[in-house]
Amino acid sequence: MEYVVLNNGVKCPAIGIGTFMLTPKEAENSVREALKMGYQLVDTANAYVNERAVGRGIQESGVKREEVFLSTKLWPSEYENENAVQETLDRLGVDYVDLLYIHQPAGNWLAGYRQLEQAYKEGKAKAIGISNFEGKYIDELKGLWEIAPQFIQVEAHPYFTQQKLRKTLDQYGIKLMSWYPLGHGDKSLIEEPVFAKLGQKYGKTAAQVILRWHTQMGFAVIPGSKNVDHIKDNLDILDFALTDEEMAEIAKLDKGNRYYHRTEEQLEQFAGWRPAFEVE
Repeated sequence: MEYVVLNNGVKCPAIGIGTFMLTPKEAENSVREALKMGYQLVDTANAYVNERAVGRGIQESGVKREEVFLSTKLWPSEYENENAVQETLDRLGVDYVDLLYIHQPAGNWLAGYRQLEQAYKEGKAKAIGISNFEGKYIDELKGLWEIAPQFIQVEAHPYFTQQKLRKTLDQYGIKLMSWYPLGHGDKSLIEEPVFAKLGQKYGKTAAQVILRWHTQMGFAVIPGSKNVDHIKDNLDILDFALTDEEMAEIAKLDKGNRYYHRTEEQLEQFAGWRPAFEVE
């Protein structure tokens, strides 16, 4: 496994299993099988409504808790709930998480961030992060944090490499974790000729080449899947390395084009929505 070293010295595995859009049953199965294959990073969130299932998957895998880097996120409706962190830990069935994010810059997000800082001080979170805080939101947070985040989770892929955001991240040693790493179902990215060419050279699929690009960019990446074969393939990217020339060739694909465009109206909706948390 390769690792991303955070600004507090914590090491995070470079590739993990994401659970966005997975049902509880799917998340439980994917997490269990991924950990048995050698994955060490698992990502979930309040909003995915599968934290209990993720916890069960970890327990069923037989992998020791200390060997799993567990990441989750507080949803905006939980930011002012003083018990939100403990309730999240209870759903996961753990005493701490390795990484705790606030999920969106919606609602009273500063109260949410203060919860992260408190969880960090109490050892309930080994690292803290911000998800989807780009542009004006990270600019505002910079002047308010007591503890700088270790991670930001945002959309990133060869069509959208977050060049502007990364200039800010580099100032504070904040690392990037990618979502939509393969283009969110858009075949135009994965069918770019450069990935077919490199895949042929290294004996890899286009998807594996793209995931390797993420790790060589210094990003952590969390592709999600309910297909065990895909999960296995996604991990099989650490036995080759793209050259500087090949990374430069991929860099030419950056169009500054993202797939997800969030609106202020959506942020207002996020603040008012409450996850129907999975029952026991």
